[in-house]
Amino acid sequence: QVQLVESGGGLVQPGGSLRLSCAASGIIFSRYAMGWYRQAPGKQRELVAVISSTSFTNYADFVKGRFTISRDNAKNTGYLQMNSLNAEDTAIYYCRATFATAYWGQGTQVTVSS
Repeated sequence: QVQLVESGGGLVQPGGSLRLSCAASGIIFSRYAMGWYRQAPGKQRELVAVISSTSFTNYADFVKGRFTISRDNAKNTGYLQMNSLNAEDTAIYYCRATFATAYWGQGTQVTVSS
């Protein structure tokens, strides 16, 4: 059974940082590209960042210079380091693992508020 479990979300003040984790099981994680997406209330889910199986990365313009995606294949875990957070970053953050099939995690809430 494939599982992706996100963690690390929470409430943070503007300008603060959070590190999200996505722990994968049931797949050969190193073969999969991994992406982070987010969905704010009333908005469509959007891509935040993606990292390929060879660690090539790509970011949405609105997070460039603030967020960093990474992976540790030995731990079957992907990460999203988020710095300089602002209210517009408030959303549920989801990870997705893609090889021949795409799998989604259940999401973790990130709230940026003073």
